[in-house]
Amino acid sequence: MNLLRKILFPFAILYGFITSIRNFLFDKGILASYSFELPIIVVGNLSVGGTGKTPQIEYLIRLLSERYTIATLSRGYKRKSKGFVLANANATAETLGDEPYQFYQKFPSIQVAVDADRKNGIEQLLAQSHPPQVILLDDAFQHRKVKAGFYILLTAYDDFFADDFLLPTGNLRESRSGAQRADAIVVTKCPATLSEEQKYLIKQKIKQYAKAPVYFSSIVYDDFVFSKTASVPVTTIQQTACVLVAGIAKPSSFFNYLKNSESICLTYPDHHHFTESDIQQIKQQTGDKMLVTTEKDYVRLKDSELKDQLYYLPIRTSFMVDSNEFDATVLDYLKK
Repeated sequence: MNLLRKILFPFAILYGFITSIRNFLFDKGILASYSFELPIIVVGNLSVGGTGKTPQIEYLIRLLSERYTIATLSRGYKRKSKGFVLANANATAETLGDEPYQFYQKFPSIQVAVDADRKNGIEQLLAQSHPPQVILLDDAFQHRKVKAGFYILLTAYDDFFADDFLLPTGNLRESRSGAQRADAIVVTKCPATLSEEQKYLIKQKIKQYAKAPVYFSSIVYDDFVFSKTASVPVTTIQQTACVLVAGIAKPSSFFNYLKNSESICLTYPDHHHFTESDIQQIKQQTGDKMLVTTEKDYVRLKDSELKDQLYYLPIRTSFMVDSNEFDATVLDYLKK
């Protein structure tokens, strides 16, 4: 914890008091929460950014889309449109936001919508001629205006909520006690070497705040990077002088997976809108080298001047041992 964050500790106490009052008012029904007849699954976290919500949503899409008609509903962070937008052939990362646009590009059989007002977004989806059977709410754990049927709370292994503190001293959006609203808790981005003893200790810490079952997952990188027309083995990238570009919350694992001593690593803020100046700077650094970016950044760069040498690295969530148990928990909720 840096000095500035320590100095801001009184503001963290005030922030915690305000969020606790808000949650109390929702818990007691003084502030209204709206329920809907169809199943709604929330994926979210207690901390800001970087817990792996996007690959977790994609995991649920793969799990459910052959059984149900699925829609995703996101806020559409940093999009340039307003209100409710349902993705169609004219959609871009600017109208939807990078993550929803990524869902739309990868899963053409589902409905993808954005709306900062999740209640309105759900109502708009249900008013469509072919309404969804299940809605996945992306990053909506603190969106208490909608009462979902199933809450999945994510916490990153290297940024564990039980060891964190409230903003601005720490990274928590609300008190650790907010975890009690979860129906399932997933510890994400775990190392492959995570032992049973370490899992036990993590579960014991979580038990202080929540009774939900706890699962462990890791991020799995693809063996290939992809462009619009080609694919290249990751082993080639790891042995070649390439330019790596990331505009995500925690890019270190992406860089560490691909880089070598000759790699050039360019870092931008999370959800960064690449300007023409950015494009030219990247182009100057790249020259005739291959340019590799994250899947989320690719949707913002794929139509730029860089497109002919641009590749992206797909990632997926992989559960450690207990994927069948997690799947059954979600499917059992939907059957009920």
